[in-house]
Amino acid sequence: MRILLSEHFTYKKLLIFTFPSIVMLVFTSIYGVVDGFFVSNYVGKAAFTAVNFIMPFLLVVGSVGFMFGTGGGALIAKTLGEGQGAKANRLFSMVVYTSIVCGVVLAVLGLLLLRPLAYLLGARGELLENSVVYGRIILLAIPAYVLQYEFQCLFATAGKPTLGLLVTVAAGLTNMVLDALFVAVLPWGLSGAAAATAISQCVGGLLPLIYFARANGSHLRLGHATPDGRSLFKVCINGSSELMSNISMSVVSMFYNIQLLKYAGEDGVAAYGVLMYVSLIFQAVFIGYSVGSAPVISYHYGAQNHAELKGLLRKGLTVIGTFSVCMFAAAQVLSRPLSALFVGYDAGLYEMTVHAFFVFSFSFLFAGFAIFGSAFFTALNDGPVSAAISFLRTCLFQTAAVFILPAFLALEGVWISVVVAEGMAVAVTVLFLKAKQRQYGY
Repeated sequence: MRILLSEHFTYKKLLIFTFPSIVMLVFTSIYGVVDGFFVSNYVGKAAFTAVNFIMPFLLVVGSVGFMFGTGGGALIAKTLGEGQGAKANRLFSMVVYTSIVCGVVLAVLGLLLLRPLAYLLGARGELLENSVVYGRIILLAIPAYVLQYEFQCLFATAGKPTLGLLVTVAAGLTNMVLDALFVAVLPWGLSGAAAATAISQCVGGLLPLIYFARANGSHLRLGHATPDGRSLFKVCINGSSELMSNISMSVVSMFYNIQLLKYAGEDGVAAYGVLMYVSLIFQAVFIGYSVGSAPVISYHYGAQNHAELKGLLRKGLTVIGTFSVCMFAAAQVLSRPLSALFVGYDAGLYEMTVHAFFVFSFSFLFAGFAIFGSAFFTALNDGPVSAAISFLRTCLFQTAAVFILPAFLALEGVWISVVVAEGMAVAVTVLFLKAKQRQYGY
C-alpha cells in the first residue's frame, strides 16, 4: 500500500506510514543492546562497563547524520510540497555529499581524541584500555554510521519508508549474526563485538547510497549538486535540534557515568548501561514516529494545508500518549527479566539494576511528548524552537538534575533525575506549542 505525502492522513494511514521508521529506529537501537548482551555474558563485567562508558562519545560523533537527515528531510519535503522536484533532488544530493565529508573528518578527529577524552572522563587501567579498543574499531566506520542515521530519515522523505526498514533490518541481522560469531564462537572478545557493529553500520550506510545513486522509484536520486550555502545553513540550523538532542543525551550520559562512579562505582555504570539499552529501544519508538511523520508535516506545511496540519498534531499527540502508557507498563513488567538478561550473573548488580529500572521507567510517561514536539517544529522548518526544546530537555534539565539531586538523595537522586527532567521538558513543549499556534495555523 503506497501512501503519498499529499494524501489526507487518518490514524490508520499515519501508523502505516510511520511504522517502518519506528521499526527502523528500534532495530538501530538494538545494535548496542546486542553488543552489550554478548560482551556482558561472554567477555565479562569489566568489558561491558567499558562499552557503556565509551558509547556516549561514539553516539555524539555519529549523530551528525541525524542533523542532516532531519534538517535536510524537512527542507526537501517542504520543497516537494511546493512542487519543485528538481530543486529537491539538488538539495538531497548536496546534503548527502556534505555528510560524507563530515563523516570522514569526524572519524579522524575521533581517533585522535578518543584516549585523552576517555582519560578525562575518569577511565583508568583496564577500563581505559578496553574503551580505546572498542572505540577505535567503531570510529573506522563512522562515515557509514553518519549515512545510516541520515538515510533513516531520508527514506521517509523519498516516499520509501518500507525500503528503509528493509535496509535497517539487514544491518541489524548482520550485527546479530556477527556478534554471535565473533564473540560467542570465535575468541575475539571486545574487538569482535566492535567489528560486528562497524560492519553492520557499513551495511546500513552504504546500501542506501548505492540505491539512490541509481535510477529508482522514489522521489529522490543522487546526482549533480549545486553548492547552496544558504540552504545548507538552513538544513544545519533546522536539524540542529536533533543534533543537539543526540549530543546532549550523550554528554549527559557521560555526566551520569561520572556521578555513578562517585556514588556506586563501576557497578553503577554497568546498571546505567542496562537502563540506556532499554531506554534507547523505547525512545526509538517515539523518535521513529516523529521522524516518520515529519515529512508529512513538512509537505502539508509547504502546501499551506492548515487543516491537515492541525489534524496531524492532534493525532500525533494521541499516538504518543498511547505509546507512553504502553512503554511505562512494559518497563514495569520487564524490569526483572531484562536485568537478568544482562547482569543476572551478579546478584548485587542485578538488584541495583532492577531498582533503578523501576524508578527510571516513569520517565517514559513524559519523554515522547518532548521528542515529538521538537520534531514537529523541525518539520515546520523552525529550527530555533526545535533546538530550544531539545537543549532544555536533554542538556539543561538533565544536567542540573543529575548534579543537584544526588547531593540530597545520593544514588537515588541519580536514578530519579531523568524523570524530573522529562517532566519539565513536557511543560516547556506545551508552552511552545501554545505560543506558536497562531503563527503556523495548526
